[in-house]
Amino acid sequence: MAITILSIHDQMTLANEESQLAVTWRRFRKHKMAVAGLMIISTLLILSMTAQWWTPYDPAVPGFNAGVAQFANPGYVNPRNGNFYLMGTDNIGRDVLSRLAYGGQISLSVGLICTLFVALIGIVVGSVAGFFGGKVDTVLMRTVDLALSLPFLPMLLALSVVLGPGYWTIVIVLTAFGWPGTSRLVRGSVLSLRSLDFVEATRALGASNTRIITRHLLPNSLAPIIVDATLNVGAFIVAESAVSFLGFGISEPASSWGNILAGLEDVARQAPLQLIWPGLLIFLTVLSINFIGDALRDSLDPRLKM
Repeated sequence: MAITILSIHDQMTLANEESQLAVTWRRFRKHKMAVAGLMIISTLLILSMTAQWWTPYDPAVPGFNAGVAQFANPGYVNPRNGNFYLMGTDNIGRDVLSRLAYGGQISLSVGLICTLFVALIGIVVGSVAGFFGGKVDTVLMRTVDLALSLPFLPMLLALSVVLGPGYWTIVIVLTAFGWPGTSRLVRGSVLSLRSLDFVEATRALGASNTRIITRHLLPNSLAPIIVDATLNVGAFIVAESAVSFLGFGISEPASSWGNILAGLEDVARQAPLQLIWPGLLIFLTVLSINFIGDALRDSLDPRLKM
């Protein structure tokens, strides 16, 4: 009999969760710019992650040996073999479209992976500090203050020397500087919830601290965590682009949107059209993610009537 009751309870819980998802999606769809942003991000992700199947040329192979012009304008056709370059070529004749597609793999994956790591660390540190308080909270928050006080560029330079510039160096640095803000957000949310009646009732029923945190406090803190994570994706993409632009990130011949821009720094006047493409992709990605984050904030807020 107990098994039957539990099964019915689980079915009711699942139905409520599906209903909440439906309400959130209905609210989200009312934000037209966020829906457009979601379509843009989805398209960029699909095109980037499938670049090896549709891009016409190898993004790392110089094209001038095959008679390809340097800094060719969009729509260029190689007179030697008739190859077509939709977005033109770079300083050594490589196909810009192929480099942008493969660069999206790095730039977008850095944003997503850093956001995942930052969310995991921030949730653990923030929830433990907010729930237990006292000396635990003091130690963890002073650690957060220490992490926030570290200068970004000197630390980046030091880690680049130790680890060497590259993909995982960027991920480590951005994660190290990103999690303190998320942990403060989670801590504040847990602090506001831990003294409420439903938490006291759960504790009176004999629930462990881990269960209270994972099954009651964190689910009720999910809305600000999701919004923060969404906005972090855009922030990390911009940070990766800036770091690669400075020469401490992704190195040639691998491409990211940031180091494509960096390669054009000295020839901006010679090939102004080539600056548009990576800058436009970064702009569209970050703007779309910001629209999505704003819409999620409104959609997940039960106080707003939409």
